[in-house]
Amino acid sequence: MSSRSSAHERAESTTLTRPIPRSSSGERLPAIGLGSWQAFDIGDDPEARARRAEVLRRFFAAGGRLIDSSPMYGRSESVIGSLLPEVAGGDEAFVATKVWTRGRGEGVRQMQDSIRKLGGRVDLMQVHNLVDTDTQLETLRAWKREGRVRYLGVTHYQRSAFDALERLITRAELDFVQLPYSALTREAERRLLPAAAEHDVAVLVMRPFDGGALFERVRGREPPSWARELGCSSWAQLALKFLLGHPAVTCPIPATSSPAHLDDNMSALSGPLPDAAQRERIAAAIRGDA
Repeated sequence: MSSRSSAHERAESTTLTRPIPRSSSGERLPAIGLGSWQAFDIGDDPEARARRAEVLRRFFAAGGRLIDSSPMYGRSESVIGSLLPEVAGGDEAFVATKVWTRGRGEGVRQMQDSIRKLGGRVDLMQVHNLVDTDTQLETLRAWKREGRVRYLGVTHYQRSAFDALERLITRAELDFVQLPYSALTREAERRLLPAAAEHDVAVLVMRPFDGGALFERVRGREPPSWARELGCSSWAQLALKFLLGHPAVTCPIPATSSPAHLDDNMSALSGPLPDAAQRERIAAAIRGDA
């Protein structure tokens, strides 16, 4: 066994994982993934590509698996697809992307194109921002039966879509839902997270740092001393621990092109998780109330 394989196996053995509730095999995912919005929409510049390759290398070395993209994200799918074979652990990635168009034929064409760009395999295909949801889910259910994708889901970034997301969670037999949630933006706690738990739908969390607004809120302040009780040394780790402390959350997917930020994020996979009271304490600290 190579030292590289041994290191990867050690990381996996200590990584916090969460189950995919509808998995027939009991599959689990490391509880922090990697988003690609803006971060992987780059050209052929060797320095930029090397930086993204290093992000991926560190992500897999830390035990990560799930990387999320979309045809909406410019060149991100192609960049990810070309880099995965180059980095250790890339062959074990859990690849998620989306369909973002109208009509059955256009949906099929776009999904086939995404699968090609991503190296011929997509584990999770999601209907992006609920565009022509019924049409695309009909195709995806057939593709899942045929083994062309393993899981299906839906996404939306706006809170105004939460009613529609709740209806789909409760009625559409989804495997995954992707939604915005953070210590500053907690509307998902009211109905979406309970509905997902009740209906065995895995939850991917987009915008875990509220699009950067969370860091603006804490700018100039050090994390509280009690953060060490949770194994946290940064606000990013506290924000991610806040999310992971909710039992319905499967995997936050912060996007980054910075290897240092990637390391910081992945550090939240170790150490204790906050209980309900500690989660409220984290949220208050981030707001500046405590």
